This record gives sequence, C-alpha cells and structure tokens, in this order.
Amino acid sequence: MSTNKNISIGIMIIIAAITIFSNLSGFPLLDPDEPVYAETPKEMILSNDFLSPKIYGEYWYDKPPMYYWLVAMSYQVFGINDFAARFPSAFLSLLSIIAIYFYGKKLFNHKVGIYSALILVTSIEFFYLGKAAVTDITLNFCLMVSLFAFLSRQYYTFYIFAGLAVLTKGPIGLFFPGVIVFLYLVCLKKFHLLSEMKILSGSIIFCLVALPWYIYMYSLHGSAFIDSFLGFHNITRFTSPEHPSGLLWYYYLPVLLVGFFPWITLLFQSIYKSFSDSYGKFDHLLFLNLWAVIILLFFSISKTKLVSYILPMFPALAMLVGWYLDKLTGRNYFGSKRSWGWIGCLLFLSATFVYGCTIGIKEMPQAEIGFISLASTIILMCLVTIFFLLKRNIEIAFKSQVVGMMIFSAVLVNLLFPKIAPDFTSQHVSNVFLEQYDGTSDVYISKFLRPGISFYSGIYGNELVFSPKSIPDLEKVFTNKKTYFILRDIDYDRLPQSTINQLTIINQIDNKLILVETRFIK
Repeated sequence: MSTNKNISIGIMIIIAAITIFSNLSGFPLLDPDEPVYAETPKEMILSNDFLSPKIYGEYWYDKPPMYYWLVAMSYQVFGINDFAARFPSAFLSLLSIIAIYFYGKKLFNHKVGIYSALILVTSIEFFYLGKAAVTDITLNFCLMVSLFAFLSRQYYTFYIFAGLAVLTKGPIGLFFPGVIVFLYLVCLKKFHLLSEMKILSGSIIFCLVALPWYIYMYSLHGSAFIDSFLGFHNITRFTSPEHPSGLLWYYYLPVLLVGFFPWITLLFQSIYKSFSDSYGKFDHLLFLNLWAVIILLFFSISKTKLVSYILPMFPALAMLVGWYLDKLTGRNYFGSKRSWGWIGCLLFLSATFVYGCTIGIKEMPQAEIGFISLASTIILMCLVTIFFLLKRNIEIAFKSQVVGMMIFSAVLVNLLFPKIAPDFTSQHVSNVFLEQYDGTSDVYISKFLRPGISFYSGIYGNELVFSPKSIPDLEKVFTNKKTYFILRDIDYDRLPQSTINQLTIINQIDNKLILVETRFIK
C-alpha cells in the first residue's frame, strides 16, 4: 500500500513539473506586467541595491520586494533572461502542488491530497500564472501555506508565511489570514483556540519577518514611500477603478468559470455537499468555504480588478473538489443526477471554449493551428470524460480530465503562445530599434511598451501615457534634434492628424511602430 502511495505521489509530481515547466522560455515576456517584474530585479543587480526597488532608474514603490529578490537570485544562477524571470513562479507552483498534497493528506487523507494537487495544477488560471513572471503565484503559495498551517494547528508556520505574504504583496498578506481565521472562530465559536495560537510569540515572529523592510523603506524614503505604496497602490486601487472592469461587480464570475476549468463542473456540487454531507469534516470544509468566499468578495468589492487577483482562492476550491471526488469514488456515491450535472456543465463550458477558439482564429489567423488543436483537445477530453461518467467510472473520468488538461497546457505554450506572442511582447521591436538607434537621441515610449523595451534593450526612454480618456500631446516634445517614438498601432491611430503628418514610420514590427519626425528623415 505504501509503495502504491509513493508511486502516485511520484506521478503527481511528474505531471505537475511537466505542466508547469513545459516550454517556460519558449516565448518572450508578455507586456506589460511580466517585463515590470523582470526589469526591477535586473536593475537591483545592476545598481547593487536589493532593498529599494527601482524601475527606469527611479525608485519604485509598487510592490514589496519578495518576488524581485527571488528573480534576482534566479538571474544569478541562470543569467538575465526570460526563463530566469519566470523560474521563481514555476518553482513555487511546483512547491504549491506538493504543499496542497501534504495538507490534503494531513487534513483528510492521501487520495484527497492527490486529487487536490492534480486539480490545482490542471486549472487554467493556476498553470498559466505558474508560467508567468508576476507576483501572484508567490502570494498564493505564502497565503495557502499560512492558512493550511492554521487549520493544521502549525501556528508558527502560520505566522511566518503570513509575514512572507506581506513581504510579497503588502497588507492583504495579513488581512486575508486574519479575517478568514477570525470568521472561522466566530462561526464555530472556537474562541478557546486563541489560547493555543501563541499570539504573542507568533506576532513577534510575524513582525520580524514582515516589518524590517517596511521600516527600512520608511526611514530612507519617508512619506514618499507611504503615500505611493499604501496610499496609491493599496487604498486608491481598492477604492477607485484603475481599469473599466472595476465597475463590473460580476467581473470574477466568468473569470472563475474559465480559470477553474474543467473542475468548475464539480465545484457547486462540492460546496453543497460540504455543508449537507460533510462526514465529520465540517470544520475543515467550512474553513475552505470561508477562505474562498472572503477572497472572492473582497476583490469583487475592490474597484480595481484583474484576472489574477482571485488566484489565492484556488487552493481552497481545489481541496473542496478533491474532498468531493474522494466521496464519489469511495462510497458508491455517484448517482445519475450527479452524473448529468457534471456532464451538463462540461458540455456547456467545452462548447464555450470551442466557440472562443473560432473567434480566436478570426482575430489571430496566424495561430489557426494552435486554436484548432486547443478546440480538438477540449472536444476529445469532453467526449472521453462523458463516456467514463456514463460508465460510472469516476477514477478514469478524473484521469481523463487531468490528461486532457496536460495536453491543453502543452498546446497552449507550444503551438498557440509562440504564434501570438509577437503581438503581446516588446522583444522584437526592441531588437530592431537597437539596430538603428544612434545612442544619443531622446526616445519616447508608450507606457504599455516601456517595461518590455527597457528590459530587452536597456533603454528607459520617456513615458507617453495613452489612457481611454486622453492622449499625450507629442508636439510638445518635438525639439530641434532627432527624437524617436515607439508606439503601439492603436496608440498611433488615436493621434490627431496634424501630429501624424509630422511623423514618419521608419519601421513596423508586428503591431508596434518606430517613428521619427519627418523633417529629420534624409
């Protein structure tokens, strides 16, 4: 029995590693977020300053330094490149899979651990962000370990990883564990746990982990750090929409449907059964539900919304579905109603994905093979899964979806992303620009492209902000010397005709333009 468990753990880790690390450097960093988190640690190394993050040579108070430190260490090992920028996210994704198995086994049993790990790694949003040079996986790992540690009564681990979460993304690293644990204690009236939680010594440990960097930054930069980091990047972003999507209260519902595919097909059954038929595990299941709901509500209320924000609820959802699958396979629990519910959701969502692929072919015909392969994978996975569901073979149906999503991930990063990446990266335009740049002229760059241009070319340039409500007046920066402009085609098309008449496109690379004033063209 022990040998079989070890084999299943080994297979789980292999599946996770293949899904996460496959073609990790097969396409350039995607604008604008990945280059931001790649450029800042690059500048840390160049300036030999690992405490005050910078970008474009100026102090940068957007995020705490945890991910920057991890990428800087990766650069020291692998060199400054795309793979090294993404490696920390991929590595922590793999650690997340091992961690959720460990806690699933500890809180429930071995099978729940295996199911939960495979569900998490084959969820679209998780394996996509696991390949991205952004902070979300790091925050997700710290929060999930902190919360699972509390539920397992490993209180010092709870405080340490809450502190690391604060070092990764700021106050929410404390807010989420604090609120989730508090509501859990209130709901179950388990206030006696407060005496077990080592609050005094744990708080000291938390402060030792989380606060030194903040104290250092305040002592060095004063109110500029507080106003920018806490004022703008936390309070203002929560209360004011940075993107039009912030006005949509239901924004995260379609994100959840797509991001947790294909396991969203079992989620609502899992939540229902976690309350109605919990098999003596009600406390653990309530905690998982509170965990997911609080994160979803918080970011739904927030005025600034991004697809990646709700990732920290995925470990809780994965374990809920993993628990439910264990019940389905272990107690002759799978009846026709549950079968048709699973099948109906799978058919609907698969059809939606296939329809999305047809739209993708129309919008990006260069990636036709990738979209057709994705659609074919979804259709085949759907048919095979339904076949085994009708046979009431839950284990094979589950494995069919795991294998299907492994193939889906492989198609995504090997066939689709490399074809569409040129429209979403600044690598190519940076290379072309370096070949013709005279090394002294001023350069003005669209804000969206500036991180990527800086990372790939080393040229910071000057920022041009194109917003939905305004465009920069380029004529104000026209001088008596040659000046370059690097814009997206959609930015260029918004310029007034009088400005366009004074500019000449000297190169177009994918959907980016390199321009100079016409009077400087020989």
